[in-house]
Amino acid sequence: MKVLQFPLARITIGFLFGILTAFYFHPNPNLVFGLLFVLLTLLILLFFGTKKTKNTPFYFGILTYSISFLIGISSLIVQTNSLEKSNYSNDNSVFEKEISITLIIREKLKNTSYNKRYIALVQTINQKNYSGRILLNIPKKSITTPIEVGTILRIRGSLIKNKKPDNPNQFDYGNYLKQKQIYAQLYANSGSIERSLEPYKDIWYYSAKISSRITHNLEKSAFNKTALAVATALILGQRQDIAPEIVQDYQYAGAVHILSVSGLHVGFIFLFLNFILKPISNTRKGAFIKLSIILISLFLFALIAGLSPSIVRSVTMFSFVTIGYYLRRNVNIYHTLLVSMLLILLFQAYFLFDVGFQLSYLAVFFIVWFQPVLATLWKPKNKILKYSWDILTVSFAAQIGTLPLSLYYFHQFPGLFFITNLAVIPLVSIIMFIGIVVMGFAAFGFTALWLNKPLEWSIILLNKIINTIASFEQFIIKDIPFNFSLLTSSYILIIALIVWFKKPYFSRLLIVMISIITFQLALVITHWQTQNQEEWIVFNVKRNTLIVQRKGDEVSLYSNDSVVRKSKILNSYLLENFSQIKNQKTLRHTAYFKGNKILILDSLGIFPKNIKPDIVLLTQSPRINIDRMLLDLKPKIVIADGSNYKYILKQWEMSCKKQKIPFHATAEKGFYKLN
Repeated sequence: MKVLQFPLARITIGFLFGILTAFYFHPNPNLVFGLLFVLLTLLILLFFGTKKTKNTPFYFGILTYSISFLIGISSLIVQTNSLEKSNYSNDNSVFEKEISITLIIREKLKNTSYNKRYIALVQTINQKNYSGRILLNIPKKSITTPIEVGTILRIRGSLIKNKKPDNPNQFDYGNYLKQKQIYAQLYANSGSIERSLEPYKDIWYYSAKISSRITHNLEKSAFNKTALAVATALILGQRQDIAPEIVQDYQYAGAVHILSVSGLHVGFIFLFLNFILKPISNTRKGAFIKLSIILISLFLFALIAGLSPSIVRSVTMFSFVTIGYYLRRNVNIYHTLLVSMLLILLFQAYFLFDVGFQLSYLAVFFIVWFQPVLATLWKPKNKILKYSWDILTVSFAAQIGTLPLSLYYFHQFPGLFFITNLAVIPLVSIIMFIGIVVMGFAAFGFTALWLNKPLEWSIILLNKIINTIASFEQFIIKDIPFNFSLLTSSYILIIALIVWFKKPYFSRLLIVMISIITFQLALVITHWQTQNQEEWIVFNVKRNTLIVQRKGDEVSLYSNDSVVRKSKILNSYLLENFSQIKNQKTLRHTAYFKGNKILILDSLGIFPKNIKPDIVLLTQSPRINIDRMLLDLKPKIVIADGSNYKYILKQWEMSCKKQKIPFHATAEKGFYKLN
């Protein structure tokens, strides 16, 4: 049966479109809930009215899909914290000034160079009750003892709303936080942190307690620190302590998915539990006992692993597989995927916008749909060859399914992913089996050397293999420009090719040809749009000046510092605009763009009085009398880039305000663009 012929598939599609509609168009909640109530009432009346008829009326299906669409909208609305009156984001008085805030630590994040970071739940602000999630930043020097999940803190600090990116095409960290229902960051003042004696004890507290107990006991047993960081990522889903160079090696080798607990890991746990439960008989009572033990174990594992989107998806899916298997019913894997997706998004609609969630579902779908076709191409009789061929086909199917999305988000492709998976997956299965045993015993304080060392050595070997593969940098294709139109057209092409490959009919070949033309059109349109664009941009770079003038796909770079040419800020801009640097020039005092005369004042602050510029750009904190300069030049706008001292920006802004001249400081408002 074709996937889209499942009624559940069409209901799921309607539900997903509902979530997307709510996220991007923000419909009126009262209208949505009212319409949903009316359609549900109509559905119930039609159901009982047509109960005796054999054929279901066509409008019954349309009504069902419309309701699933509205339920998708409703789910996101109900789960959007900013729509709650008590949410701190709805009160502007709590921002941009020092406040006293009480909060509960919910999750530890990876630390920065200067701060320890946490996700926290707001309780009160200035003695008033509020709700919501924030990103908490605490200076490392302020913390003498670790802050655990569940700790209640009273802090004085500044609550700052999520900012838009400072530069064009830069990663939008503010939007990333918003999708996680975090609308602001709190920067705690040093020495202003009070801890309550009793933590807030909920399911998250006990989950973190078990995880930290395991890690602490293994640390005491002299477990290799690098290996332990990878072990806790593989088995507990805790990636905070992994060194950046280790993560980079896994990325370059095409194995970064191993460090995120997902279906691969849950699958190993499922097989491991089945193996140790084999002695229990397969009677009805025995099957019920096995089912109960596996479901409870998977649930506990999800809790300890932090309930990330990928682990929730995997545990939910394997729970349905387990139920079907032990109730002796055929489990349709497509139904399992769809039901797990519906259930997860019904209670956590924002998971849909999580990159890991998207990649995880696409990988599983393509493995289920495409891998069996690849497996029929060759059926080796040798067990080792068959095992290797199965790994290769699974890897290829998953890579094909996730390739366009990976290019869209990460703009790179690991060419040696075949070798990586072939070498790593057997070893990871051994690590998972040993790791579950080791960490199970570590939770109870048992950390014998003979038990820990095999796990430690296995992970050291894994890191060695990954590092060796990652060292072949010539096989890592980086900086691949890829936009949304290429993303959609490439998926159309991939799906059309697989459908034709499964049954090569002429009509399907025709669809393949049309999809190829669609992809080519996307490339042509992207190229045409790029060639017809022209812009002049002042970037926001700390202690430096960076100006870009782009015409089509050619970029002229104006800066006195050669280092900015290799900066991530500039690279993101070039990738998103399918362009490359044509030349780099030193800054001049004047520039022209589309009839605009631009005067650039550096630290010397020298300018001719008769130039009459349209735009004045202030760089390197020029020594000028700003009021006299404005009177003499009378520009249309004044721009100050990130190379200026912050204290002087306010003075310039006040002077411009007196003269009624717009002032744009990139340190506050981000980049400035002329086009």
